[in-house]
Amino acid sequence: MTDKTLFERIIAREIPATILYEDDRCIAFKDINPQAPFHALIVPIKPISRLGEAAPTDGALMGHLMLTAARVAREAGHGENFRLALNNGAGAGQTVFHLHIHVLAGRPFSWPPG
Repeated sequence: MTDKTLFERIIAREIPATILYEDDRCIAFKDINPQAPFHALIVPIKPISRLGEAAPTDGALMGHLMLTAARVAREAGHGENFRLALNNGAGAGQTVFHLHIHVLAGRPFSWPPG
């Protein structure tokens, strides 16, 4: 049996988190190391290690994650200005290998990012 990821442990309520939203397909919670005044993570319940490993049958789930990210930003008062970030692989900055979308808001962002 493989070890659970940090996010699977949060989903199972083995580790506390500030939950912002949850349904049968995903969970949203505040990032414990925020990079903006508002920083949430949108995580699918289904364990997909990274976007590059999502299957074509995961398309509806991917769309749901994006819509949930917009909802979470809007409910936090940032519906007009927010940034989404999704890292795919260690070289791109992914540290937890369970797909997740960062929702960042509450400060100006520049381009190109990092």
